[in-house]
Amino acid sequence: MSGASFLVVPQWQGSGSSRAMRLIDGAEAIRGDLPAAATTVVPVPAAAGESLGTGVHRFSALTTVRDAATAELMLLDAPVVTIGGDCAADLASVQHAVAVAEPGSVALVWFDAHADINDVGSSPSSAFHGMVVRALLGDAPDGLASTGPSLLSPAQVILAGTRALDDGESAYIDETGIRMLGPAELDDPAVLVAAVEATGATSVYVHIDLDVLDPATISGIGYPEPFGVQPEALCDAVRALRGRFELAGAAITEFAPESPDAAGRDMAVILRILGALTGRLGGGAGGAAGAGGGSSTGGAARHLSTDPRPADDAS
Repeated sequence: MSGASFLVVPQWQGSGSSRAMRLIDGAEAIRGDLPAAATTVVPVPAAAGESLGTGVHRFSALTTVRDAATAELMLLDAPVVTIGGDCAADLASVQHAVAVAEPGSVALVWFDAHADINDVGSSPSSAFHGMVVRALLGDAPDGLASTGPSLLSPAQVILAGTRALDDGESAYIDETGIRMLGPAELDDPAVLVAAVEATGATSVYVHIDLDVLDPATISGIGYPEPFGVQPEALCDAVRALRGRFELAGAAITEFAPESPDAAGRDMAVILRILGALTGRLGGGAGGAAGAGGGSSTGGAARHLSTDPRPADDAS
């Protein structure tokens, strides 16, 4: 891996899972395979935090992490690959990448089984990991929402591998015309490249929630959804994006292994994804370790997203 900085953000407070603390272990497991000289760790509060009347669980902790990550990003060479933590671990990273670029020049490709596009009013759980994309579009409490040069428009966002939506998310996607590509459409990397080209972007930020993968290929995910993307298809899509666009930044999030042994079994797949994000282009694609099961072509996204349960800690 060369030419990238790594920012480890072991944030768990955005998750609505009862096993959210496993996200710390997942971030640490990935950190162990990163080059130490190029890796920075953002301190995350031990406390859950309070909502402070915002409707977002653990809001105070989330804003603390965002501010700390923003400060570190100012010191790092681009592109920065953020390692989470929950899906909001790279909130500051996306905002920074968009803010330092020419207006409208960055497209966000959000690889995720879930759209993460609820707002405070539509979220069934009040867990922020299901609201991150909406915050990047400017619709979130102050302290989390993008503003000014960091603000994305719906035309700059592509949801990739998404297959589970809440009703409110589906309505918002229909209203705004956000492009959504299902797992089967990612079998041909040219489809995703064309979708990004249609935004007019010259660079791309690649967010990867590991639950975009078919759960038969990786075990350490908190919200598995069937019929997901195969690791080799995900890696091919990432390499195709990098071959066509400048990489503005990237993230790998939501790794929540049950044990160190379980983390070790999943790391082969994760390292292949890291290689696709940061390795030299032009080599053979190869097959993903630990592949298993088949990815269904499926149909429309089902309606049950990353927010099926209330957050476990009242705030």
